[in-house]
Amino acid sequence: MRKAALFVLLALCLAQPAWAGLVEGLEADQHGEYTAAFKKYKVAAEQGGAIAQYKLGVMYENGIGVTQDYGEAVAWYLKAAKQGVSQAQVNLGVLYDNGNGVAQDRKRAAYWYNKAAMQGIAVAQFNLGVMYTTGEGVVQDHELATYWFRKAAVQGIVKAQYNLGVAYDKGEGAKRDYKKAAQWYLKAASQGNTSAQLNLGLLYAVGLGVPKDHKNAAYWHLKAAEQGEVKAQYSTGLNYQNGKGLPKDPKQAAHWFLKAAEQGDVGSQVSLGFMYLKGQGVPQDYKQAAYWFRKGAEQGDAEAQFHLGILYIAGKALVRDFIKAHMWLSLAEAQDYSKAKKGIDRITPQMTPQQIAEAQRLAQEWKPTPAKTK
Repeated sequence: MRKAALFVLLALCLAQPAWAGLVEGLEADQHGEYTAAFKKYKVAAEQGGAIAQYKLGVMYENGIGVTQDYGEAVAWYLKAAKQGVSQAQVNLGVLYDNGNGVAQDRKRAAYWYNKAAMQGIAVAQFNLGVMYTTGEGVVQDHELATYWFRKAAVQGIVKAQYNLGVAYDKGEGAKRDYKKAAQWYLKAASQGNTSAQLNLGLLYAVGLGVPKDHKNAAYWHLKAAEQGEVKAQYSTGLNYQNGKGLPKDPKQAAHWFLKAAEQGDVGSQVSLGFMYLKGQGVPQDYKQAAYWFRKGAEQGDAEAQFHLGILYIAGKALVRDFIKAHMWLSLAEAQDYSKAKKGIDRITPQMTPQQIAEAQRLAQEWKPTPAKTK
């Protein structure tokens, strides 16, 4: 492959005036003699050789054979880009996009991405698609985003394949077509893209664009879960808990709930709290139940708030505290969690007016806490 790349570059060179040092630079580069390659490229670049200018940009950008210098990289990429070297155009776009060696300028980034994309550079096509999706550097245009994602997807850019699947899934930038969405998700999912695996699993779970198939849904969610995708971990926990597409296995359910709970997933925190409360898949442990209910409660989950309040009433794993119980139950009731009112009615007669007022104050001042991952 490296020899093939060298021949391509040599062919490009032969189509232009012969620049001293370019061939020697390419040969030195191929042999890992980067300092020598840099010197040879510079001779050719200063004579206007576009390929040599591009190669100098690469060396300056990455600190190969010379001290890293983004400013110099921009300068040399610009010279090559103006001469039509597509890879220099996309690299220059990236530097403008990220503000490396030049003031961040998304419009200039889009300009150079477009130049390279028109020459068929897949990465540029994908990056341009992202910019049309977000409206950064260009006027937001989902149809143009889909156009460029399709160009890049056909060339095998995995993220473009996923984004194209999303476009068909949501009907954004393309006519909604779940079958095409599933096809593009499958291409990306088969190459390990976790978001595509998650979405493909969801399509199988409900039978959109593909036959309804719980085994396939569970298969793809497990694939994503094993790579750390939190929603897929929660879904896999539910699949093991309910025996949906996977063998019913409370231990495996608890395992995956824990994985997602540690990443801050509220549903998993509540589910894990229940498992510790009932001793399903894990040893019964009220302290652990309270720990995970609190994690969910602090993020604002009404069910977790209710069960944490009940544990404060029961005095199991927590010191009995009617003020805290009343506070958490009130927060759950405020979210229309129907069981909470019964808990409040149960403890209110046992509380003084001062205790009730304190509980109400705490509930009014309470604010949700963002999830903290391990």
